[in-house]
Amino acid sequence: MSILVVGSIAYDTVETPYGKVENAPGGSTLFFSSAASFFSPVNVVGVIGSDFDGSLLSFLKKRGVDFKGLSVESGETFRWGGRYHANMNKRDTLFTFLNVFERFQPRLPTSYKSSEYIFLANIDPELQLDVLSQLKQPRLVVLDTMNFWISGKRQALQEVISKSDIFILNDEEAHELTGENNLMKAIKAILAMGPKALVVKKGEHGAMLIYENQFFFAPAFPLEVVKDPTGAGDTFAGGFVGFLSAAGDLNMENLRQAVIYGSTLASFTVEDFSFNRLIGLTRDEIEERVDRFREITRF
Repeated sequence: MSILVVGSIAYDTVETPYGKVENAPGGSTLFFSSAASFFSPVNVVGVIGSDFDGSLLSFLKKRGVDFKGLSVESGETFRWGGRYHANMNKRDTLFTFLNVFERFQPRLPTSYKSSEYIFLANIDPELQLDVLSQLKQPRLVVLDTMNFWISGKRQALQEVISKSDIFILNDEEAHELTGENNLMKAIKAILAMGPKALVVKKGEHGAMLIYENQFFFAPAFPLEVVKDPTGAGDTFAGGFVGFLSAAGDLNMENLRQAVIYGSTLASFTVEDFSFNRLIGLTRDEIEERVDRFREITRF
């Protein structure tokens, strides 16, 4: 089943207690595609500047990722810089230069308009609505967002939420979106906005899935070393949506497994900077870690 992802492509400068990289490839679409492409072909819509090194995309093209929707504009690619603390849950944004991404207007090639599984990565909700208006009849729409849009474009965001099947956000965003301090009340309020299912990410504490009044809790995979958390959330989404596209049916059992696969792929991402760990990753390694996930959560 075809997957469409619309979001950012960037050069990241990241510093953690384990080192530093400058102008490493990043952005939501690349992390998502690195994971989702293990399961299904992926169509990418995004924008890069004339300075972007296209050879960085070669491993994704070999995995069936299509870049006909990638626009190359005159100017520099979106750049972001961040420094993580010893507690990797905390980071400081050092700079954000939108560059060509500031003028991003998603335009879907004709072949992309029939994509069945859609991931609307973290971009302006008005652009997300525009993407939805260009699609024919998607089977599943999965949405991501961030605090900036919750506070700045709430009305448009709520409209996108109402048109989405699954909404992925973290616990902090859930509280801000609803004004509820209690997470369960926040979840109830978000589901009332329209999505069929909700995934609430809790960082190193895993993720929570809610679907048809059923709950599923999954821990983060235990790791001794986390080198770079950048892109973990988008990698989770890639594994999550990728598994669902391969499974075909939206039911609680498949959603549970999708959470585990998303968490598994994210656990590989954080083992190295950028998506270095995902480049040489094999399906056998993924399945082996999924089996270990089953073992540590079974009782």
